[in-house]
Amino acid sequence: MSAELLIDAQDLHAWYESSHVLHGVGLRVARGQTVGLLGRNGMGKTTLIRTLLGHVARRSGRIAIGGRDLSHARPHEVARAGIGYVPEGRGVFPNLSVRENLVMAARPGRDGRSDWTLERVLQTFPRLAERLHHLGGQLSGGEQQMLSIGRVLMTHPDVVILDEATEGLAPLIVAEIWRVIARIREAGIATLIVDRDYRKVATHADSLVVLQKGQIVIQGDAAALRDSPELGRYLGV
Repeated sequence: MSAELLIDAQDLHAWYESSHVLHGVGLRVARGQTVGLLGRNGMGKTTLIRTLLGHVARRSGRIAIGGRDLSHARPHEVARAGIGYVPEGRGVFPNLSVRENLVMAARPGRDGRSDWTLERVLQTFPRLAERLHHLGGQLSGGEQQMLSIGRVLMTHPDVVILDEATEGLAPLIVAEIWRVIARIREAGIATLIVDRDYRKVATHADSLVVLQKGQIVIQGDAAALRDSPELGRYLGV
């Protein structure tokens, strides 16, 4: 892989108490690349993400972010290294306004970039512009998801990790979220996407990684794997 590796994880093992969840997983995300992380429920996808972010205390292996060894880094150190995270639960502050949720996170990127201004985020998410002074807790689930993505973009990350960004949302909102994911990709931001709609993931991703019981069982070019019977077998579709 000739492009700069933003995430280079090797031989990751992770445990929750006595449960050994990840078994020697490796994952690479290069600058500008979109990687789809797939697998049925309970196969280790979220654990892998949480391990990369430093949220899992008991872990082994090597994690390099932007060429720096952050194997034992804390979550805030991973964030400062250029990793933006949109969690499955969205993480919106319910008692802060939409504007406050956005601007509280704003900071230049590691290279000084500041192109994702409040104005640009509101242009990307017109619904948020209409609800700028509403509290986060007053938003619909889809609007909260937009707010969570917009807040991450205002940190000017090198990589955005999206964990089930379309889960439980109405079809029109789902289409809007995928449109924004495409715009993020066009902007040259690398992404790691977890989503149940594997065909959509394959459409937007450059490569796919499939987990089965905490191990990688398939990885490769997204376009080549999209209609693979083997992919459907591991995903139970």
